[in-house]
Amino acid sequence: MFAGFRDVDVEVEHGAGRMRVRAVVGGEGPPVLLLHGFPQSHLMWHAVAPELAADHTVIAADLRGYGESGIPAGDLAAYSFRAMAEDQVALMAQLGYERFAVVGHDRGGRVTHRMALDHPDAVLRAAVLDILPTTHVYDSVNQRLGAAYYHWFFYLQPEPVPERLIGADPVWYLHTLLGSWGGTLDHVAADALAGYERAFSDPDRRHAMLQDYRAAATVDIELDRTDAAAGRLVTAPLLVLWGAQSVVGTGPDDVLDVWRTRATHVRGHAVDAAHFLAEERPAEVAAALREFLR
Repeated sequence: MFAGFRDVDVEVEHGAGRMRVRAVVGGEGPPVLLLHGFPQSHLMWHAVAPELAADHTVIAADLRGYGESGIPAGDLAAYSFRAMAEDQVALMAQLGYERFAVVGHDRGGRVTHRMALDHPDAVLRAAVLDILPTTHVYDSVNQRLGAAYYHWFFYLQPEPVPERLIGADPVWYLHTLLGSWGGTLDHVAADALAGYERAFSDPDRRHAMLQDYRAAATVDIELDRTDAAAGRLVTAPLLVLWGAQSVVGTGPDDVLDVWRTRATHVRGHAVDAAHFLAEERPAEVAAALREFLR
């Protein structure tokens, strides 16, 4: 799905331990790292990455526990956005890039937010797609949001309750997620869907994905609250894109105003899409990113 790109498997090591990170690399020019969300992998960027590769070196990577990257072991800190960010910064360093732009969708957007806070010298520019900050979401829960984001609370239930329930028919459940958040499965390319199905059919990977959510509600939220109390903000220029029909886009929040409480230089706009805007409207997303990154 990434013609002209090469596959890389890189072993990285940092404070959170060792991890194998799978990525594809293509293009030439300033480096930009693309990070996917749940329940996907780097394959979600298949239509955007080639457009960016016209004038950038594009690295589309799988987060730990997702796609074809390694699966972490240990306590919830091993599944945190901080650990995921460390993986990706180490990956970029091994590829020869100490400073780079980063774009993240969904969970990858939360990794991007954490990376920009923890590694301000590495992140030149950052873009987050269809998310509001994690603490803002948890602090704003009402009936509407609880229904739309039910999975945030379902996945927090003690192991093995969600693991066993989802494991009864994982591919069917995957399809309901992709279809309901994107409005339809029609926006998902067949090869990408096959990759998502392959990963989601692995019980160890499903467990890792659930641990991601458990870590977000414990380890990550405490990190975010500590940063907020200290007044730490993202200082890199931040682009925020969101789906006009997504939960983010149809909610009561002014998306840019919320992000301006977390970052110093914020711009962005809605895209005529639901949650999976990079697959639903790839040309529009690629154009917005190219304009921001130049």
